[in-house]
Order: sequence, then structure tokens, then C-alpha cells
Amino acid sequence: MGTFSKDFIFGTATSSYQIEGAIKEGGRTPSIWDTFSSIPGKVVNGDTGEMACDHYHRFEEDIEIIKSLGVDSYRFSIAWPRIFPEEGVYNPEGMDFYVNLSKQLLAQGIKPFVTIYHWDMPQWAHEKGGWVNRDSVKWFKEYAQACFKALDEYVDMWITHNEPWCAALLGYHQGVHAPGHTNMDEAVKAAHHIMLSHGEAVKLYKEELKLEKPIGITLNLSPIYAASNSQNDLLAANNMDGYLNRWFLDPIFKGKYPEDMMNLYSKYVHSYEFIQSDDLELISYPCDFLGINFYNRQLVEFSGASDFLYRLAYSDYPKSGMGWDISPKEFKSLIYRLRQEYTQLPIYITENGAAFDDVLEEDGTVHDTDRKQYMEQHILAVAELNQEGMNIAGYYLWSLLDNFEWAFGYGKRFGIVYVDFETQKRYVKDSAKRYAEIVGARKI
Repeated sequence: MGTFSKDFIFGTATSSYQIEGAIKEGGRTPSIWDTFSSIPGKVVNGDTGEMACDHYHRFEEDIEIIKSLGVDSYRFSIAWPRIFPEEGVYNPEGMDFYVNLSKQLLAQGIKPFVTIYHWDMPQWAHEKGGWVNRDSVKWFKEYAQACFKALDEYVDMWITHNEPWCAALLGYHQGVHAPGHTNMDEAVKAAHHIMLSHGEAVKLYKEELKLEKPIGITLNLSPIYAASNSQNDLLAANNMDGYLNRWFLDPIFKGKYPEDMMNLYSKYVHSYEFIQSDDLELISYPCDFLGINFYNRQLVEFSGASDFLYRLAYSDYPKSGMGWDISPKEFKSLIYRLRQEYTQLPIYITENGAAFDDVLEEDGTVHDTDRKQYMEQHILAVAELNQEGMNIAGYYLWSLLDNFEWAFGYGKRFGIVYVDFETQKRYVKDSAKRYAEIVGARKI
């Protein structure tokens, strides 16, 4: 049994490209995900975000669903190409959508929690070099300022970036996300500029605009475990931890990059001269909270054939529909580590959830028992962490809706609401009903 204080924030979350659709409406121009998903073979079944969940036209219906959950807050992201369809050209019509969304959320007693960047960089910015170009910091700052000025009166909290690891490493190194590059030199520069733009946005918000809502960043973090206690496997675990976790945690909270990873990357990164003298001071500009997206732990073993000497190892843990280990105990271990090594800031679990193969019954029900159990295990872990003084300030269940799951298209369903993508009809799953019970009782 775990209980939650009245101040604890329960929420649910989405992102713009995954749900909005309407990619040519309201003055919006293409994003890198429009371009990437239109390339044959990049996304399963050739799916794109052109329609997604049609949230752009159905947001009022979706707000009613959010209200029915009884949650305190809704986390959503803004589509950059709606706001700046061209370099330096602000589009008020694009912003109006988010103003209306925020006002209607507030009218229903739901606090907007806004992510400024959730991977849908405008195509025009990519064509000028994207995140590899240091000018991206300037473009992002201009975009963030427009968001702050138009929305701050409605927004409860701000996130600058969602999962910079995905945007940089999946997008520029592994090539499985937009823009689909496979160049480690580019990936490290992209990661640096994303984090630099984060620091610029936080400093702009606090110092120049003198605004006062909480602002932070969201990182996707996974605790990494070695498959054995051999020196080789321990080295593999260290390297993956550096690749996924420390490369972002260290500059944000320690003002430096991990030297072991700089050495490892130097085979691919031709020069670190792109890191200028005051950059790390700006990247580590103080935030108000840390957002964490947690899905699973990782088990790794040594591989001399891989770039960074690790590969994923066989795990006998139960798996989600993504093949990811279901690992609530390791989730707790991650939080302990963060508290010991990195920060005492309030932590928000800004995403936690699981994909499973859901079946829509004829009566409109979806009995997603596996997701319900996953959710319960992780919410209980949050309650236990708070009983130990770990200061988890909120939990956002991912995702409100089944949606465009990036390179997996529409085949992976993370939603607590089932979406029939042919009709766009929504069906509330058992997990949503259970979540509403937990939120209402404030106990698990």
C-alpha cells in the first residue's frame, strides 16, 4: 500500500507529432519527421503522422477524456513548425491552437505542463544543418521566447527538451529517428547544441524575461547492468551508461562531460573545439526540477565488434510489447543513484508506460491487464520512493492515446485510450479506469 499527498501531481502525457495530424493546416510547414516518415523503409508500414490521432481537430474531446481520469495535469508538446514555419517568421495562428488548448484545460481544472521540443524540428532548420549547426541554439531560443511570451500565463510548468539522447543519438548516430543520419561526430555536436539550447532557454526564462514558473528538462534514463561480473561485461555496462545516461546527466548537473566517454568517442569525433569556453556553464544553468522518462532497465555484455564495446544481453525478465524488461525495482535503484550522485531537485516522472498488443472487444472494452499491472508496479514504486524521502513530485502516465510511435508507426500501442485509426474513435481501456481509481483515492 502506498499513499500520495494532496500536493503530488498525477498526469498523463502526449507529444505533438504523435497525435496532432493536420500537418498542412494553420500555417504549419513540414518537420523533419514529416520528411523522414515519407522515406520508404524508415517507418513500419510506411506510416506517417499526417493524420495521427487528429488531435488538432479533436482536442476538446480529448480534454473530456483527460478530465474523466481526474488527473491534475496534462503534459503536451508544441510543434515548432507551427510556430516558426520559416526561419524568423512567427506564425500567430499556429500558437493560437496551444493557447486555446491551454485555456480549455484550465477551464476543466487541468494544469498544462508544456514541452517545447519533442523532436519535430522544422525542415527548414534541418536544411540549414539542424542540431549539428550551432545556429540551432539561436533558432531554438527565438522559438522558446515566443512560447514563453504567448503561453506562460496559462502554463504550470515548462520542459525545454524531451529526451535529448533520442534526438541526438537515435537521430544522428543510429539513424532510426529523424533525420536518419549515422554519424557519431554529428551526434555528439547535436547533443551538445541541444543541451546548450536548453541552458539558453532556462537563462532566457529566468534572467531576461524574469518569469517564475518551474522549468526543467526531461531525460530518458535507464539503469544499466552487466550480464556478469567479468571485467569485460563491467566495462560494457560502464560504456553504455556513459552513452545513454552520463553524457547528459554530467554536463547538466556537474558542468562537464565524462572524460571516459570523450576518450571513447574521440575515434569518431574529429575535434571537441565546438565546445566553447562558457558552454558547460550555460548547460548547467540551474533548473527547478528534473524530468525522467523511465521504461526499462538494460542488461548488457561485452562485444569487441561494436563501436563502444557493448551489446544488449539476454534477459529472462518479463517483457513489454516493445521487448523491454519490466523492471520497477531497477527504477527505484535509478532514483537512488540520481539522489546520491546528481541532484536533490524535485523529480517528475514525465513518462512511464508500456506498449502491449491490445484487443478491442465488440462491446468497446479493452482489457489491457498487462499494462494495468505495469502501471500499478511503477506507481507503487513511486509511493515507496516518497516514503523514503526521494521527493518524486509527480507522475505522468504515457500515453493518453495510442499514437504514432515514431519508427514503429501505429503498430505499438502505448495508450490508456485505444484509438481506432480508421474512424478516430476513442475507447477507454481498463488501464485508464484503474488509473482514475488510483488518482481519485491517491493511493495504490
